[in-house]
Amino acid sequence: MSSDTKSRRILVTSALPYANGHIHLGHMVEYIQTDIWVRFMRMRGHQVRYFCADDTHGTSIMIRAEQEGRSPEALIADMNQAHQRDFQDFQIRHDYYGSTNSDTNRRRCADIWSGLRQAQLVSEKDVTQLFDPEKQMFLADRFVKGKCPNCKSPDQYGDSCEKCGATYSAAELIDPFSTLSGATPEMRTAKHLFIQIESLHGFLEEWTQTDDHLQPSVATYLKGQFLSKPLRDWDVSRPAPYFGFEIPDSPGNYWYVWFDAPIGYMAATEEWCQREGEDFDAWWKSADTDIYHFIGKDITYFHALFWPGMLKASGYSLPRRVQVHGFLQVNGEKMSKARGTFIQARTYLDHLDPAYLRYFYATRLSDKVDDLDLDLAEFVTKVNSDLVNKVVNLAARSAGFVKDGLSAAYPDDQGMFQAGVGLGRQIAEAYERCDYASATRLIMSHADRANAYFDEQAPWNLKKAGKLSEAQAVGTVGLNIYKQLVTFLAPILPKLASDSAAYFGESVALWKDAEVQVLGKQLPKFAHLMQRVDPDAVKRVLEATSSAAEEAQASRAASDEAASAAAEDDAQPLLDEPLAAECTIDDFMKVDLRVARVVSAEQVKEAKKLLKLTLSLGGEERRTVFAGIKEAYEPESLVGRLVVMVANLKPRQMKFGLSEGMVAAAGPGKTEVFLLAPDSGAKPGQRIH
Repeated sequence: MSSDTKSRRILVTSALPYANGHIHLGHMVEYIQTDIWVRFMRMRGHQVRYFCADDTHGTSIMIRAEQEGRSPEALIADMNQAHQRDFQDFQIRHDYYGSTNSDTNRRRCADIWSGLRQAQLVSEKDVTQLFDPEKQMFLADRFVKGKCPNCKSPDQYGDSCEKCGATYSAAELIDPFSTLSGATPEMRTAKHLFIQIESLHGFLEEWTQTDDHLQPSVATYLKGQFLSKPLRDWDVSRPAPYFGFEIPDSPGNYWYVWFDAPIGYMAATEEWCQREGEDFDAWWKSADTDIYHFIGKDITYFHALFWPGMLKASGYSLPRRVQVHGFLQVNGEKMSKARGTFIQARTYLDHLDPAYLRYFYATRLSDKVDDLDLDLAEFVTKVNSDLVNKVVNLAARSAGFVKDGLSAAYPDDQGMFQAGVGLGRQIAEAYERCDYASATRLIMSHADRANAYFDEQAPWNLKKAGKLSEAQAVGTVGLNIYKQLVTFLAPILPKLASDSAAYFGESVALWKDAEVQVLGKQLPKFAHLMQRVDPDAVKRVLEATSSAAEEAQASRAASDEAASAAAEDDAQPLLDEPLAAECTIDDFMKVDLRVARVVSAEQVKEAKKLLKLTLSLGGEERRTVFAGIKEAYEPESLVGRLVVMVANLKPRQMKFGLSEGMVAAAGPGKTEVFLLAPDSGAKPGQRIH
């Protein structure tokens, strides 16, 4: 990201939260990160507008509304209000917050669709799926259950068996039934519309790999995983019934939720333009506007390949930057309902100051795509140590020595204030590149120097000795450094900044305000501006979260599983509870992890997700492994690669052959599965400790 100070016009978005659930602390990583950047860029004098909306379409919304006996429109209207309340109370300020279920968004979708048609990027193909004859709808795999074709276990979903681990297509289930109606599904074929994104391969390769549009690691990931081979056509339609927009030139088909969701950025902008009398084209069709998208790493594929392709084909401006962040963990682990750490934003707000979380997230957010860990013990310690002890207490201690007013001239502070001015340039550069962790470290280093200076000068001793003007000088320095600190922290802590501005009667709204000293004026009585984090309040958050999870689990009807499964098919991937129980370190040490080389790889034609791998563990030892990575890897790209395999997993007989182990991989699934890759110096057969 550029760090120039020339005034710019900037349009900023965050990924749209799905309207089937409430905002949780995992979501807040992104919205806090974006809000901080927007506030900082405004302090630098740039014209910045921040847009967002609810992502409202898809099967899960339709099913949930039906279960609750109300319309999808009523459901999403209630959720929109709840989302906006949570954002407001976390001090997230959007210029406009909309909904993808708007006439404005429908028109923009049609406009982009027309551009794709004119570019001859749309094709039509037959897709065969199971069909529910009672619900009169096609069923995704997760809407179908039956007996596993491998081990014959009953009540298994249509893509994999939870008992034996076999993967298969829903059509292979024995005695299948629809989870929506209980009816026996039928195989039927329907026309689907696809975007031939491979036609844009050259453009996408150039865009993703140049001009700092993406973080280097993200560009490398896209190059290695997707752009190194032909891009698959993207299925952008769903047959009726479907809650969404019907495609104008394909009656009975609806745009898939992932088609109209990012267009919601445009619709929110257009509705704001209508309200404010602005020109939409000046924001989405102008070289004078920089567009920045903030997203989680799980939706990189959509925002860095499909979305630029859609914009390019339809004549809109391309993003200047897509900024990707990692996931949230709590106490070093995935957010978990079972452990009571799947914390809703509202539950947090009921017990704790949003400023605490805004600051703690900032100390952990870098310009990398690393996951962020909310260690709750460290959360308490970090906020109390930095914000209360170092920053706010500096003002509280200093205020006691300026009761007769601040010094008329700025005292000798050993160059500390001017050093802060210089440090401000480094802090600004860190903010601009979204490296808030570095920014907060620099800010706290300045606070440390100020507190050390205050202690060395010991104004209490000066006052006791009758040296009142000298004690006043120390207090004046302390308060001016505090004003610098809160100016630097203003993007993270807007309420502390505004309260401090009211105390000084001076602005901290612009970055250059950190260069302005406050002198010769009487200040009001100082009121403490921030309380310490109460560890008991953190416990109450966890208790309330656990209680809510227990109640939800107790009242969950069988039909709720279908709604959850639909969300998995339609919505942006979200953090969820772990799939397995805890194990001890002794249990884990039983797992024999070995380096292996892929000798051959081939398609398993009868299987939807499987590749057949032959692995070498060194010497003459070979293993056959069936891996569910078909959607993510072409077989020829794997040959010769080093992988990690579980060498002592009990062999499992599958209909396709005997699987003699498992390769280690991570990711949300489907096209986003990432094989663990040992260093190039590793040798087949080596054990991983």
